[in-house]
Amino acid sequence: MALRQSHVLVVGGSDSSGGAGISRDIETISSKGVRTCLAVTAVTVQTHEAVISILPLQPRLVANQMRAALKANEVGAIKIGMLATAETIIAVAAVLRENPRIPALLDPVLASTSGQAFLGSSAIALMKYDLMPFCCLVTPNLLELALLVGADPASDETAALLQGQKLLAAGVKALLIKGGHASGPRSTDILLRSDQEPIRFDRPRLAASMRGTGCMLASAIAAHLAKGRSLENSVRDGKLFVFEKLQAENSE
Repeated sequence: MALRQSHVLVVGGSDSSGGAGISRDIETISSKGVRTCLAVTAVTVQTHEAVISILPLQPRLVANQMRAALKANEVGAIKIGMLATAETIIAVAAVLRENPRIPALLDPVLASTSGQAFLGSSAIALMKYDLMPFCCLVTPNLLELALLVGADPASDETAALLQGQKLLAAGVKALLIKGGHASGPRSTDILLRSDQEPIRFDRPRLAASMRGTGCMLASAIAAHLAKGRSLENSVRDGKLFVFEKLQAENSE
């Protein structure tokens, strides 16, 4: 029997505009030569400007989608995006506990680009303490990082690192603090782990903007992890992938 091809299990919400969510995840992972399987957490009605409505799926259905995908395929990594409810967070965490050898990456989707909140404070606390410790990497931007620690957005790198250290102290294994919402001529993402010095991934800041860049980055990293790449190299290649996509957008 031929070896089954490695997949990334994508856990997240739909986006009818195609600009973010699972459609962006599949597009990115496929471009890396890796296949996907799915567990849909919510169906959303969105344009590129606004989230119109959200229908969360039953948590048990989400967990059973994950279990079926894991049974059907050789899953090399799990990429988690929008979770929509506290009950879904608990259900997804339960499946991760059942599969500790598969690296799971969480892009903590806490609010839409247009500003609509996806999770309340109690659900954010569940994500922080009951889900994140089972993930090999969490990829918050500066706004999400602030929400996770209950603080104002960091004004500089020192403050961002202090907020990141609080999450590590809460049991998070590794953080990629994204600098896309910062200012200045360079966009710097920082890989933070409790047992190592921070690693910075630096690129010129581009004028172009694009929805779904967080989905793209996390999905690209997950695709590389599914291929057996190290976390550091997966992050480096993921950062380059998003930069090149934005660069292409900027040149159009």
